[in-house]
Amino acid sequence: MKIAKPAALLVAATALLAGSTAAATASAAPDGTRVTAVERTADQLLPGHPAALEVTKDRVRYDGLTLTKAPAGRLAAKDLACAYGHLCMVVRGTTFDFYKCQTWTVSNWTGDGPFTNNQTPGTVARFFNQDGSVRWTSTAYQAGTATWDPIYSLRPC
Repeated sequence: MKIAKPAALLVAATALLAGSTAAATASAAPDGTRVTAVERTADQLLPGHPAALEVTKDRVRYDGLTLTKAPAGRLAAKDLACAYGHLCMVVRGTTFDFYKCQTWTVSNWTGDGPFTNNQTPGTVARFFNQDGSVRWTSTAYQAGTATWDPIYSLRPC
C-alpha cells in the first residue's frame, strides 16, 4: 500500500496533459515517488481529489470511490461488475466504482462507456453539466451505455 502525495499527483496530471500515454508501468515523480498509470488517469479524470488512500499497479482507492484499469477490449454494461449499493462506469479505459454519497467533480470525460447503477432500488444518480444543471439521471437498478461528454460532476445518490 502506498499513500499518494499531492505533489506526485500534480506531476502525474501535468504529464498526462502534456500528452503522456497511460502505460501499464509506473514512472518516478521528481521526489522519487512511483506514479502508476492509473494514478495519472485518476489525476486527469478526477481533479481535486488528491487524497488517495491506497495505490496499487492497477487500482487507486479514495474515500468513496475506487478506480481500476478496465480490462482490454470493449466492455458492455452486462460485463461491468458492480457491487450492490454501488454506481459503476467505464470512462476512457478506467472503471469508476462510486460507493459514497457525495458530489464528485470530474473532467476530461469523453466518449461512450457502459454504466451500472446497482444502488438500492429507486436511488437516483445525477450527472451534471458545467453550469450545474442536470444533464441526465439514472434510477437504480439501471445499466446501459452513456455518453460522457460533457459531464462535469456527478452525485451517485
